[in-house]
Amino acid sequence: MVDVLSQNEIDALLAALSSGEMDAEDLKKEEITRKVSVYDFKRAVRFSKDHIRSLTRIHENFARYLTTYFSAQLRTFVQINVVQVEQLPYDEFIRSIPKMTILNIFEAEPLEGRMVLEIHPNVAYAMLDRMLGGQGVAPSKISNMTEIETIVMERIFSRTFESLQEAWKTVLDMSPRLEALETNPQFMQIVSPNETIALISFSTKIGDTTGMINLCIPHVVIEPIMGKLSAHHWFVSQKKERAPEEVEMLEQRLQKAKLPIVAELGESAITIKEFLGLNVGDVISLNKSVGEGLSIKVGDKLKFIGSPGSVKDRLAVQLDEVISEGVEEENDE
Repeated sequence: MVDVLSQNEIDALLAALSSGEMDAEDLKKEEITRKVSVYDFKRAVRFSKDHIRSLTRIHENFARYLTTYFSAQLRTFVQINVVQVEQLPYDEFIRSIPKMTILNIFEAEPLEGRMVLEIHPNVAYAMLDRMLGGQGVAPSKISNMTEIETIVMERIFSRTFESLQEAWKTVLDMSPRLEALETNPQFMQIVSPNETIALISFSTKIGDTTGMINLCIPHVVIEPIMGKLSAHHWFVSQKKERAPEEVEMLEQRLQKAKLPIVAELGESAITIKEFLGLNVGDVISLNKSVGEGLSIKVGDKLKFIGSPGSVKDRLAVQLDEVISEGVEEENDE
């Protein structure tokens, strides 16, 4: 906000300039002083705000899919939400996670490179406890996983990539696949320490247990599809033209499609008592006279008016009138 000088302040400023207390040249130098912004080369900005917004939208859907999946698998209250989407060096991400954690290293064709889904031990062991029949409580002391625990966790988390695939479908048809499950971050070197990554953090609550799930996506992995993360590509749907062979095949399949055709003589309403009392020879009066045409429906749409007859001792219907498209038979009340 620009400061507005009062008349007294303006008079004092003019008086100081005229008396020599202030120098006009010094004021000009202050005005032309360049503003310098600090740039940290160790934290290179590779993702624009537009990219961050797109990643946030994608992984909000991913969080909803995970909530549904884990709620069904664990049969308990599960709530997962996106907390933050940021970019930082890979080395900073490694130093920020616990020394003992669950690291799901995976690939997602056609993208080249590896990504990481890090599960906080509290969350991972609460899931494991629920899968093995417990109450979903994380142990007070986290130790190395046994072979059985490793296999169970691999099965739990390998299915989460189906949710990731579904969340990314609007941008890219990827096929995520679990490569390895690690517990020590120091043994996981998927990119160089200074490589910029997109870190998507999810707050996770399973019953009374809370923790974080972090998805690490290196910039070098999704660089080929960065253009698809722009707002223009996100909101503008591109019309795809069908190939001539595809159109011809579609027409052939439509020509072979079978539709039910019904010729209605008429309608009548009777009570259940009357229906139960029907005998051979009884006559039911319809809502149409003998001279009126039959209503011929294709599916549930009235399309033709016809006349009953026979051809070679078989019942038949002759089409007398074509009903204009969009006109349906009005139900009698």
